[in-house]
Amino acid sequence: MSDVPSIVILTGAGISAESGIPTFRAENGVSYWDGDIIDFVPKKHRVEDVCTPEALAGDPELVHRFYDLRRAALAGVVPNAAHEALARLDRAWEAELLIVTQNVDDLHERAGAVRMLHMHGELNSAVCAACGARAEWRGALPPGTRCAACGAGALRPDIVFFGEMPYQMARIEAALAAADLFVSIGTSGAVYPAAGFVQTARAYGAATLELNLEPSAGSAWFDETRLGAAGVLVPAWVDEVLARR
Repeated sequence: MSDVPSIVILTGAGISAESGIPTFRAENGVSYWDGDIIDFVPKKHRVEDVCTPEALAGDPELVHRFYDLRRAALAGVVPNAAHEALARLDRAWEAELLIVTQNVDDLHERAGAVRMLHMHGELNSAVCAACGARAEWRGALPPGTRCAACGAGALRPDIVFFGEMPYQMARIEAALAAADLFVSIGTSGAVYPAAGFVQTARAYGAATLELNLEPSAGSAWFDETRLGAAGVLVPAWVDEVLARR
């Protein structure tokens, strides 16, 4: 991997978990929110309760409160060594590079990464369900909050719910088609379309590398898998890549 002019990096929940951000975890075939931030309902929430269009329509108070508390919890976490290493790579790498994150936190940005996108949305953003306008959002977002652009009381968390189309797929697919190296960090390999990125990159001739705490569901598609904590593996890999420029 000494000559990799174009790099696409996919990051998942595993990279932010090391900063203390909870994730959805599978238990007996059901995905639950594994966190303590909900103060008025049981700790364990199924994905279907808080992260689907049907949940938003059926219980908007619960869904908005869930994301309000997740948004507030961001103030108590900081980027870890893996985020900082990727930001360092972003600054130093002179050729094409794109960090695609499945995470909705802002830890990549706070670490200093610039060439990146959020395919599943952002906690610190609100989107209008009526007109599609977006606004930076830091505080609580009660149901019925009015959109500054169109006036409709239709602002919702700017999160891609399960069953909705991820953001900027055309840009991601173009980057994968041009990539010489695709790296997946801290992902389960079970959530599509992101789980299929390794196959797309391979089809276009890219080398593929997985950095993960344990083998993902798609490990067999990677040329190489390195197992361990992201805070250890990612800085070491970045050092390796920059040393071989």
